Amino acid sequence: MSEGYLGNPRVKRAGVQDQWTEEMVLEYQRCLESPAHFIQNHIQIISLDEGLVPFHLRGYQEGLVNHFDENRFSIVLACRQSGKSITVCAYLIWFALFHPEQTIAVLANKGATAREMLARITTMLENIPFYLQPGTKVLNKGSIEFENNSKIIASATSGSSIRGLSVNLLYLDEFAFVENAETFYTSTYPVVTSGSKSKVIITSTANGVGNMYHKIYMGAMNGTSEYKHYQIDWWDVPGRDDEWKKSTIANTSELQFEQEFGNSFLGTGNTLINANTLLGMMAEDCEWQKDNCKVYRQPIEDHKYIMTVDVSMGRGQDYSTFTVFDITQQPFEQVATYRDNVISPLLFPDILAKYATAFNKALVIIENNNEGSVVCNQLFYDIEYENVFVESTIKAKGIGVTMTKKVKRIGCSTVKELLEEGKLILHDSNTIQEFTTFVSKGQSWEADGGNHDDLVMNCVMFAWFATTPFFEHLSDIELKKMIYLEQQKQIEEEVLPAGVFGDPDRYVEPPITRDADGNTWVQDDSNDDPYDPLKNWL
Repeated sequence: MSEGYLGNPRVKRAGVQDQWTEEMVLEYQRCLESPAHFIQNHIQIISLDEGLVPFHLRGYQEGLVNHFDENRFSIVLACRQSGKSITVCAYLIWFALFHPEQTIAVLANKGATAREMLARITTMLENIPFYLQPGTKVLNKGSIEFENNSKIIASATSGSSIRGLSVNLLYLDEFAFVENAETFYTSTYPVVTSGSKSKVIITSTANGVGNMYHKIYMGAMNGTSEYKHYQIDWWDVPGRDDEWKKSTIANTSELQFEQEFGNSFLGTGNTLINANTLLGMMAEDCEWQKDNCKVYRQPIEDHKYIMTVDVSMGRGQDYSTFTVFDITQQPFEQVATYRDNVISPLLFPDILAKYATAFNKALVIIENNNEGSVVCNQLFYDIEYENVFVESTIKAKGIGVTMTKKVKRIGCSTVKELLEEGKLILHDSNTIQEFTTFVSKGQSWEADGGNHDDLVMNCVMFAWFATTPFFEHLSDIELKKMIYLEQQKQIEEEVLPAGVFGDPDRYVEPPITRDADGNTWVQDDSNDDPYDPLKNWL
């Protein structure tokens, strides 16, 4: 009877007995103790140029293998085409062969990608000596199961991909590009952490800030989580030098190079606010908190405040929110927030009236789309809170603001200007977090899949209002004119001075006199100057 699995002579089937020599026992022991030794001596991979070749680990790849072996939670930031995925595959086959009764899950952003990685593992298995193979019971495109009861399964990243399984080692490939990554990770994490020795390996290239991969990686860098980070830069890969970089940029672009090889979270992603500004935002602890309301600055007498409101249905999905801004001076400042996804629209007006009154009877601006109209009418007519913004006295929905495409477009562009120019300061961590996932969708902006943008819309509504004449009358600040003048000033500062025309040695300072009323007069004799270069053109 053939020793191969289902006619494959290179994969040992279950139940085959091997005759061991002393050297085999010693080699097995060396492979058991060192995954790097096993990979260097017994793993073969397919090279694009040379076909099937031994896997000679580069320095950073050997360091990566040791990093996996020494840490329970690993997260890797690597440039493109650095061999990170093939290195992980080699480590996974070692883990399965030498650790009995282990379940290993390979999950990628696409099911085809996960199956391709399993195919790589199968190729490695086919070239491992029989005495190091435990025997294969199941081998197909989606899973491999060995005689030692260890198995490797491949699937796409979805909330149900490994639900119900006890996973000992979870590998997440290109995790920064997984849609609804936060929801997936939340549902998957308990499956892995149910054991005290289970492992998690996450690898990816950078894909902007705010996504789940970025959060985990920054937590590892800052030492605030159990994850340990490992970084592979483009210059770590043999054959890549400054000349290679110049050539690659010339063939693509500098932005593409940074996205693919730069390992930089800056400049990637498609958030409304640029990554540099987002990374510079610093959340702080609130001074007072109660009933889902956080106060970062206590109300100050004679200060002017605006409260913007976004209303949800209160069914545990989107949030009803308000944000209070201090507009007394520049930069404008976020001083209080409220966020609750179960508060009824019928109860919300009482909360608005309570906190708006506390902040010197702040002007309340409510989005009156859908449930918002109920809150507008109840706050204005029933509770009789008078300082509510009224967009029109003629329209049926005149109280509050209707969030049209135009209003949203103006608000988004203005809040971008305010935040990136430092004219608006945010303190709330939830608001900052929402901005990191507020991305371009078609011709508009909205929360990335699985995230929320309710507090962001408070800021967008405030920014829109700041461009209206109502805001100018309220604060004596003409925001449009201020932004325009500052942009003009910046342009002028970037333009080189024209220099001196004519002969500077013949220039004579004109006489200056003052009259009895204190006015200053300067005598202009420029048209009489024979060295005036403009004279010949007039």
